[in-house]
Order: sequence, then structure tokens, then C-alpha cells
Amino acid sequence: MHPEAVEKARAALPSEAEVAGALELLKASADPTRMRILLALRAAQELCVCDLAVVVGMSESAVSHQLRLLRSANLVSHRKEGRHVFYRLADAHVNSILNSALEHSKET
Repeated sequence: MHPEAVEKARAALPSEAEVAGALELLKASADPTRMRILLALRAAQELCVCDLAVVVGMSESAVSHQLRLLRSANLVSHRKEGRHVFYRLADAHVNSILNSALEHSKET
């Protein structure tokens, strides 16, 4: 056993709440439809539900359901303009996560 390495690793572990938050983020993005929605928002910066439905090839209702899950995981934010709701990535961190995931996937 290497006690110094073990202690260093233990000291660096995040809190249970931080781990739970990270897991929620990863679970929310681990669905192919939700990942396509996130990538579409990354490319277009902002899209309404009707446009996202066309991009991912699903009904507006189904896309809205997926967006609710992404919103609850703080991956997307929204604004209303009349009858339309426009979605965008929640912040630069989400964009960075998507970029890193895509980069890493190309390394295989």
C-alpha cells in the first residue's frame, strides 16, 4: 500500500453533493437524443422547440420532455418570446464539456 498516495487521493475527493451533481449532469447527457439536442444548441447557439424537433427528428412534445430533463440538470436555459420558447446551453461549462467529450471520442 502507498499511504501518501491514498491520503492525497482521499483529500482530493469532492463532497457527496458534488458527486451527486456531477452524476446528474452525466446521466442527463448520456441519452442519444439529449446529446443531439445539446450538440444542436452548441452549433446554433439558440433554437426554439419547433426547430429542435426538426433537427432531431422528433415531435415537439417529445423534444420538450427531453428539454425539461436537460433544464433540471442545468444543462440548458430558456427564454420565452411570445408563444415560442428558445433554448441555449446553460453556460460555457456545458460547451466545454461537449467539446471535451467530442475530442475524447476521436482519440480511440
